[in-house]
Amino acid sequence: MLVIINLFVGSMVGLERTVLPMIGEERFGLLSTSAALSFIVSFGFSKALVNLFAGNLADRAGRKRVLLFGWGIGLFVPIMVIFAQAWWMIIVANVFLGVNQGLTWSMTVNMKVDLAKSTQRGLAVGFNEFAGYLGLAVMASVSGYVASTYSLSPEPFYIGIVLVVLGFLLSLAVRNTEEHVKTQSSEQGDAEHVSGWEIFKRTSWKNSDLASGSFAGLTTNLKDGMAWGLFPIFLTAGGLSVVQTGTVVAVYPTAWGIFQLFTGVWSDKIGRKKLIVPGMIVQALSLWFILLVDTYPLWIAGAALLGIGTAMVYPTILASISDVAHPEWRATSMGIYRFFRDSGYAFRALIAGILADILSVTWAIGLVAFLPLLSGIIVWVKMKETLQPDRT
Repeated sequence: MLVIINLFVGSMVGLERTVLPMIGEERFGLLSTSAALSFIVSFGFSKALVNLFAGNLADRAGRKRVLLFGWGIGLFVPIMVIFAQAWWMIIVANVFLGVNQGLTWSMTVNMKVDLAKSTQRGLAVGFNEFAGYLGLAVMASVSGYVASTYSLSPEPFYIGIVLVVLGFLLSLAVRNTEEHVKTQSSEQGDAEHVSGWEIFKRTSWKNSDLASGSFAGLTTNLKDGMAWGLFPIFLTAGGLSVVQTGTVVAVYPTAWGIFQLFTGVWSDKIGRKKLIVPGMIVQALSLWFILLVDTYPLWIAGAALLGIGTAMVYPTILASISDVAHPEWRATSMGIYRFFRDSGYAFRALIAGILADILSVTWAIGLVAFLPLLSGIIVWVKMKETLQPDRT
C-alpha cells in the first residue's frame, strides 16, 4: 500500500517537471532563467523546511496523521496552477507542493523503514524511491504529451486533482507503524535522552557518517534541481520538440526509479559506502557527457546514465542514515537529512539560474557537475561502513 501511495506522491512532482518551465517562458514571458526557476526555489525551500520538522512531528503525532495532512495540502497545487493569472501564483503553488512532498514522502519512507529489518532497509527504501520516481517519470512524460496535444494549462493539471484524491483515499487505509518502532527500540535498548538540537548537530556535522551522507544528499539534489529547471531549456535550444524533450526529461527519473529496486537491496548485501562513492562520480560524468553530445539518442543515453548514478546513492544514503540513528530519534534524523538534501533543489535552482543568466545554460550545467564529484571524495574519506548485519 505504501509503495502505491508513493507512486502518487512522486506523480505530483512529475506533473510539473516538463510543463512549468515552458509555462514560465511562453505564458508569462519570463526571459530571465533565474526568474523562470523561482518556482523550484519555492518548492525546494518549503520542502526542505517541512522535512526538518516532519520527522519530529511523526515521532510525536504519528506517521499516518502527518501523511493524511500532507495530501490535504496537496490539493491546493493543481487548483492554483489552473487558475494562475500571474507567476507569483505558480510560486505559491509550489510552496504548497513542497509542503505536500515533505510530509507525504517523508512518511512513506519512515513507515517502510519502521516495517523493515536492519538488513532490509535498503530494500524497503529502494521500493519506496522506485515508486516515487517511477510516478515522477511517467507523469513527466504524460504531462508533456497532454500539453502538446491540448495546451500547457489547464489540461495537464486536471490529472493532479485525481492524484490527490486517490492518494488521500489510499492513505486512509494504511495502518500506523509506531508499534514496530517501540519493538525495535526495546530490542536495541533505550536511547539516551537526545534533544532535537543535538540530533541536528549529529546529522549535520558531529557524526561523520551522518554528516557526509547529508552533504551527499545535498549535492545530489543540487544537481537534480538544476536538471529540473535547465534540461528542458537546454534540450529545446538543442532542437528537440516538446515531446522529445519530455521523453529525455522522463528517462532520467525512470532510470533513477527502476534501478533503485536493485541498488537498495544491493546495499543490504555489499554495504552503503561502496555504492555511494561511485554513484556520486557517475552523476558528475553523466552531466559532462550530456553537454558533449548533440543528438537525441545520446541525450537519452546520458539521461539514463544520470538516473543510474542517482539511483546508486538515493536509497543507499537513506538506509545509511537509518543504520546510524537510534529508532527513537530515527525519523527526526532522517527528516534533518532530508532537509539538507532537499535544500539542494532550491540552492541549485537559484545558483544555476544566476549562472545561466551570467554565463550560459551549458556553463551552468557543467559547473554543477563538480559538486557531486567533490561529495563522492568526501564520503570516501569520511564515512565508515554503516551496515551492521547483526542489528535486529
